[in-house]
Amino acid sequence: MEKLIESMLEELGEDPQRQGLRKTPARVAETFKFLTKGYSENVEEILKDALFDVQYDEMVIIRNIEVYSLCEHHLLPFFGKCHVGYLPTRKVIGLSKVIRLVELFARRLQVQERLTQQIAHTIQEQANPQGVGVIIEAQHLCMMMRGVEKQNVKVTTSTLLGKFRQDQRSRMEFLNLVRINNP
Repeated sequence: MEKLIESMLEELGEDPQRQGLRKTPARVAETFKFLTKGYSENVEEILKDALFDVQYDEMVIIRNIEVYSLCEHHLLPFFGKCHVGYLPTRKVIGLSKVIRLVELFARRLQVQERLTQQIAHTIQEQANPQGVGVIIEAQHLCMMMRGVEKQNVKVTTSTLLGKFRQDQRSRMEFLNLVRINNP
């Protein structure tokens, strides 16, 4: 990857051997490895020993999970907040593991719509809850720095499964709880 970055710098008209750029190819390679580490992580490994038998059938919501990802179209960051909720049946997920699931999928080249679905469907498949809801609100540097160049645009995506999709009361409870302190 370092050779590719060095070639890119040359294509941009830069001298990769100039003092400020000498270590840039290595730094950029390490950065991209970190930003895409989700490809080398595994859902089953994250959730191993993290599904607990608990008699709890009320809503579990984890709000304001910070999300940082790379747009697969421009390789520019998008960032924002993710809100995850589910209605357990027999199993609850360790809270930090939900955050790690969000991180796993965010640390891949993404579009926000797919990211939202991947999180929701994985929770549905792994924990088999009565319902799952995932909402992501994000800003995209590909719209802020180039293209339309709009600074205050936020994109909101949602995926609602099971009771959150079928039962209006459950859906409204989830949406209202996510909105608390989120104007």
